[in-house]
Amino acid sequence: MSDQPLVLVPEQSDEHTVEIGESISDFQAGQVASIASGHFMHDVYSAFLAPLLPAIQSSMGLSYTQAGSLAIFTQIPSLLNPFIGYIADRVSVRYFVILAPAVTATLFSSIGLVSSYFALALLLFAAGISIAAFHAPAPAMVAKVSGSRVGTGMSIFMASGELARALGPLFVAAGVAWFSVSGIWRLAVFGWMVSLFLYFRLHKVPATPRGQAQASLDEFWPQARRVFPPLLWLLTGRIFMMAALTTYLPIFVSDERQGGMWLAAASLTILEAAGVAGALLSGTLSDRFGRKRVLLLLLATSPVLMLAFIYSPVWLAFPLLLLLGLAAISPQPVLLATVQDQFPDNRALGNGTYLALNFLVRALGIWVVGRFSDAFGLNAAFTVTAFLALISVPAVYFLPGQRPQST
Repeated sequence: MSDQPLVLVPEQSDEHTVEIGESISDFQAGQVASIASGHFMHDVYSAFLAPLLPAIQSSMGLSYTQAGSLAIFTQIPSLLNPFIGYIADRVSVRYFVILAPAVTATLFSSIGLVSSYFALALLLFAAGISIAAFHAPAPAMVAKVSGSRVGTGMSIFMASGELARALGPLFVAAGVAWFSVSGIWRLAVFGWMVSLFLYFRLHKVPATPRGQAQASLDEFWPQARRVFPPLLWLLTGRIFMMAALTTYLPIFVSDERQGGMWLAAASLTILEAAGVAGALLSGTLSDRFGRKRVLLLLLATSPVLMLAFIYSPVWLAFPLLLLLGLAAISPQPVLLATVQDQFPDNRALGNGTYLALNFLVRALGIWVVGRFSDAFGLNAAFTVTAFLALISVPAVYFLPGQRPQST
């Protein structure tokens, strides 16, 4: 079946006109920036949970497993990602991208208003639905307006998310200092402001199918059977270390390094800030040197840096966190670009399937790391995840090569 283009057609002017759904030669910087700005504000709020975990753990008397498992409730709705992606390949879902920052901001800013574990789990599950609604279509939209520079587009998109996760812990720590945990609901206003901006920017730019639907599922599944098994292998090796870092790092700094809330939040900020630079570089470098070469370098380096961080003296912890963030977080844009390369006719569906696998394996990783930490301590758990990350390296050799772009 031939690749049928989707066209962004403004209702009153041609200011934002751009064809998507096919390879385009020009990099649409304005469109990429608009989507990335929504990604930034959305992920600022989704970064609230990890720095709040020490306070939640203390106030509710939770174990490491119970505290860390709260993040799993935000992952469960990732099961919807393939379905959302399938829809996004065929009809306009621009309001998912427009409204998600406001909805996610409201739900995460309400964490301090609930007093029971069950209520908090329900709140985070609802937030997970909003996260899924944003992340399934947004990367595919970026890929479609990035032309042949899909890696660069993914780098900008992912860098905005990493910057958000770098600033989010400091933002919520400041909110707690100003208003207390129960008063951080006031911070939701910024998410609504960004959704309002995105509405004026995007609501007259519908992505609607022109002509026949895009490639059928009969064309998707054969390629999926080649792409996703090695990706699942890669994710399974890498995700335990990432679960330890992005979920349990504030608790690690608080319990193992005796740091306060600001220091715990700052550790996550340093890790994610380095990830911003890594995300900007990795996708762009993969466009030039190839996805596999960049992935091999990053996946082999990350576990070594993780072990160095765990057993380093305190004065070396923050410099090593910078290097760790640079290496450990950077593969994500390359992985997203790999998926976009392999499914040019079903980009949102391919992306949604990848995200579902990623989030489900991450949920398992969060639970396993929590259980191991309860049994043997955080230090031992972090060490084991570093060694587990090494098993992801051989999976790179089994990934399919880059496919030519559709024309």
